[in-house]
Amino acid sequence: MKKILKILILIFSFQFAIIGCFASSDGNNSLSNKENIETKDCFETLNRGIFAFNNGLDKIVFKPLATGYRKLPSPIRTGTSNALNNLSNLVTVPNNILQGDFVNAGANSVRFILNTTLGILGIFDVASFVGIEGGEKEDYGQTLGSWGMGPGCYIVLPVLGPSTTRDMVGSAFNFLGGDPWHNITIKRDTQYFNESDYYYSKVTSGVDFRAKNLESFDSLEQNSIDFYASIKSLYLQDRKNKILNSDGVTDTMDDSDWEEIDSN
Repeated sequence: MKKILKILILIFSFQFAIIGCFASSDGNNSLSNKENIETKDCFETLNRGIFAFNNGLDKIVFKPLATGYRKLPSPIRTGTSNALNNLSNLVTVPNNILQGDFVNAGANSVRFILNTTLGILGIFDVASFVGIEGGEKEDYGQTLGSWGMGPGCYIVLPVLGPSTTRDMVGSAFNFLGGDPWHNITIKRDTQYFNESDYYYSKVTSGVDFRAKNLESFDSLEQNSIDFYASIKSLYLQDRKNKILNSDGVTDTMDDSDWEEIDSN
């Protein structure tokens, strides 16, 4: 299993060769115009084939896992989600800095320190309890977009799902040293974590997200004339909102808390 994951990550990193060109950005208006340009589906036939494979894998593996995950006690699910969100700050903070958002960089840094220590590795969201709220999650794909790089082509990756050439280039930075969690697990910069910890966290994050969106994805599939096109549209809209720091919400991409889901 580990070897398969490594191969997928290598594929994920390698495909940045198909990336679109950089374009300069002279402010929010220019960036907004660039993000409004339709992202081309350059490999639609291949994408649809991979999408069908992923959808089949989801029904056999990930949806049953997510369904079982939802049956766990709420404190376990909330604690797991909190820990994963806390871990994501290791990538969010450097991207806050790269985007010049020093306010959120500071807030997210304080959140990470408080939640990792007093919150026991992030299981408890102590920072929110004392009133320290952070910004949205950031990644290197969003940073490249904020710098003016166009999205390039839409691509569906095996198992990993929707992406663009720009997002793949951004994700490649994680494996080149941009993700401290990757460094201390895969590169073994510390004796306290193993390579498997990195993969477990990624798989758990995917299951956690899938579990939060069971109903919304089922509804989308049942009501979509073209499920592939609907997922593509939602993904691209969600990425656009994040890059532009828009207040728009993409329903099936909502990373809401378990407490909110359980209360519905």
